[in-house]
Amino acid sequence: MSEPRCPRVLAVLGRWLLGTVLVTWRYLWETTPLRRGGECRGDERDRPPPLSPDVVDDRLQQPEDGCGPLYHRLFRVNIAGAGLEADRLITWVCRDFKHFVPTEVVDIHTGELRDHGLDVGDELLVEMPGPWNGPVRVVHRDAHSLRLATLRGHMEAGQVQFHARQEGDLLVFEIELWACPGSRLVHLLYSHLRLAKEIQLNMWVRFCLAAVKTSGGRLVGGVHISTRWLDPPGKAPARSLPRTGQSGRPEENPPARNGPRARHLAGAVREAGMRLDRRRRNGR
Repeated sequence: MSEPRCPRVLAVLGRWLLGTVLVTWRYLWETTPLRRGGECRGDERDRPPPLSPDVVDDRLQQPEDGCGPLYHRLFRVNIAGAGLEADRLITWVCRDFKHFVPTEVVDIHTGELRDHGLDVGDELLVEMPGPWNGPVRVVHRDAHSLRLATLRGHMEAGQVQFHARQEGDLLVFEIELWACPGSRLVHLLYSHLRLAKEIQLNMWVRFCLAAVKTSGGRLVGGVHISTRWLDPPGKAPARSLPRTGQSGRPEENPPARNGPRARHLAGAVREAGMRLDRRRRNGR
């Protein structure tokens, strides 16, 4: 059983070693302007789209199954002079998803597809170096968008959508993500060390630039990136505990922290400090 796996493991390791060098080199020398909009707390509008019951089962890995904050990220490019309409670009993504990803470190397995490409219920395996692969399922497709949801074993828990539309003379292509880290380790790498976040950014920026090239147009204004976050799904925002009285019950009207008693205490502490300073200066 182990012999057939050995060439596959060596191939994955070899692609990772060579691919990581290439991706890192391209990332360091990337001249495309990245318009990062910063990060801020989101609101209810940053929740992921609802899922149809037909695509939900126990293999689906939803944000509630993840660890840490829910991140809503948007990558957008404006394309001038495109030779493709929005629907044709999405059709290309559905028929040849592998064409848009950085194949130096990522490989895509889709199985047998129909003539029109990916459709609801189809599954992909995004093979990546390291301990994680990226199994996903198509949960929505229409003329202008394709949406995937993560399955068990993915490093994230949530959804990603690819969308194209026409805005005047420009073709707009967007990648929108709603996801939590899939485990505590990914949470550490993504939210604290930010390593996984930068790897993700590099991958989706490359995807957007591939969409620009495939459309036959030219990029206008760089790649726009925004990130909003919410508290972990299913958990209420942290609140301070209520003050309790001598009976151990919460006080209905606790004294204000900046009330007269508090100001008097602060003044006394300040005066004691001034006296101590004067004694030190006088050598007492």
